Amino acid sequence: MTATMSTAIHPAVRRQTIADALRRTAIRLPTKTGIVCGSTTWTYAEFDALVTRLASGLARIGIAEGDKVAVLARNSHGFAALRFALARRGAVMVPINFMLKAEEVAYILRHAGAVTLATDSGLAELAQAASKLDTKVEQFIWLPSEDPSQPVPGMHNFDTLAVCSDALPDVQLGSYDVAQIVYTSGTESSPKGAQLTHDAVMWQYVSCVIDAEIAEADVALHALPLYHCAQLDVFFGPAIYMGSTNVITSKPTPDNLLPMLEKFGITSFFAPPTVWIALLRSPLMDAGKLAQLAKGYYGASIMPVEVLKELASRLPKCGCGTCMAKPKSRPWPPCSAQRISCANWVHAARRCATSKPGW
Repeated sequence: MTATMSTAIHPAVRRQTIADALRRTAIRLPTKTGIVCGSTTWTYAEFDALVTRLASGLARIGIAEGDKVAVLARNSHGFAALRFALARRGAVMVPINFMLKAEEVAYILRHAGAVTLATDSGLAELAQAASKLDTKVEQFIWLPSEDPSQPVPGMHNFDTLAVCSDALPDVQLGSYDVAQIVYTSGTESSPKGAQLTHDAVMWQYVSCVIDAEIAEADVALHALPLYHCAQLDVFFGPAIYMGSTNVITSKPTPDNLLPMLEKFGITSFFAPPTVWIALLRSPLMDAGKLAQLAKGYYGASIMPVEVLKELASRLPKCGCGTCMAKPKSRPWPPCSAQRISCANWVHAARRCATSKPGW
């Protein structure tokens, strides 16, 4: 009987992919707010249903399993939905730094073999220019932005694809299939593409949930670019996995962030030291309005000890942790993977500054 029941179970039931993580969260928390961006708000059930329709729309325009779809766009609900729709379709996402020049974008498009390029209104000109530089790009997908924007003529419209009623083709997708190709910055040589499987990304989610204490109760603000694996896979993905509420913005400036931190009661926020310093120096900074902020994270560079002292003084209820486990210059102390109090982070940073290689 057990063997008979086992053979009747669809492989997707036990499959562990990025899109499966969203589906399971939607089943657990269907009515909980999952995505907030600009004037758009989706519950997890709404988000999951839209992702399925969008995946069907992608299939309708010819995107097949294993196809490389590049994304050149700023943070938005459209970016978030496309990320999971590509995973559900079995396609491979290639996120691209929107600060690159056309020639640099074209190199990644050629190297990855992307035939579809998704972009937003603000970056459409760059996307179109790059596609003409000896790439295989044959079609574009227009993505909505955080603020109201107009679709770009000649591009597949996100809104149209997201209402597709076609049945989603059954994909032969496994956890060892490639989910995304993330490119290095290319500062020392040509950019290199790191192929990440669904399994690799999912295990990263689990690691971040444990070490960064990402939780269902979090209200997370995602302000750093989603094209980068830090915001995409260290924070946004794990937050979806756990069922956090996710507020998305494309403008990591104090004038935008501080009101959002207060308005949405943000409890979890990641930014590099430069952004944390800008927040502290802003005339809008009022620690009393950030009482809900319990988890502060930083990465990309070492946080100055004096800044950690100031954070500990002005935001005493906010734990602070780094997401950069090992800078090139010197390894961090063993505790650096954990989120601990700002006061203890002052001590940890001092230890790091004086530690010897091989700690």
